[in-house]
Amino acid sequence: MKSKIELFDKYKTKFEEYEVNTPLRKAHFMAQAAHESTDFTQLKENLNYREDRLLKVFPKYFDRSNVSRYSNKPEAIANRVYANRMGNGTEASGEGFKYKGRGLFQVTGKSNYFQLHIDTDLDCVKNPQILEEEANAVISALWYWSKRNLNRFADVDDCDAVSDMINKGHLTPKEGDAIGYKERKALTEKYKKLLL
Repeated sequence: MKSKIELFDKYKTKFEEYEVNTPLRKAHFMAQAAHESTDFTQLKENLNYREDRLLKVFPKYFDRSNVSRYSNKPEAIANRVYANRMGNGTEASGEGFKYKGRGLFQVTGKSNYFQLHIDTDLDCVKNPQILEEEANAVISALWYWSKRNLNRFADVDDCDAVSDMINKGHLTPKEGDAIGYKERKALTEKYKKLLL
């Protein structure tokens, strides 16, 4: 995938369409994209967790009684942690893995895939893997950004709010509690220096 600011030239029309078109908006967008996609190298969620990481990252779903059955089994992990939420069916439905995080911002869950399809005509409900293609990965991130009106936070340089909305899907009262917040903040500063 093209990395860094070359994306703005390659997909200029799309960035304009979604109004990610000021240096500050671009800096916040790129910082979040860089964090979520491991510096633009991963366009699908990696769910290959060992027991200790499962217990730390997903304590709501795993404990000592069940963690060994899921360790290092990405499909089983996704089906458990994403079951019965975000529009997905039960663990047995397989929809947790089918609609795992994809794209620059790791769009996750059948309901998000469905809304993305309705709004953009990307056939990602039937073919979720298309969000792993560069152009669609960019479009899905711009769509997510726009749906959550993240320009309003970028415009006032509120990295905490942008990070909450990308990582948690909602604002939280505590500052810096998004996963990877320190890196997100550092990346924002890096892209501000490049773009401002």
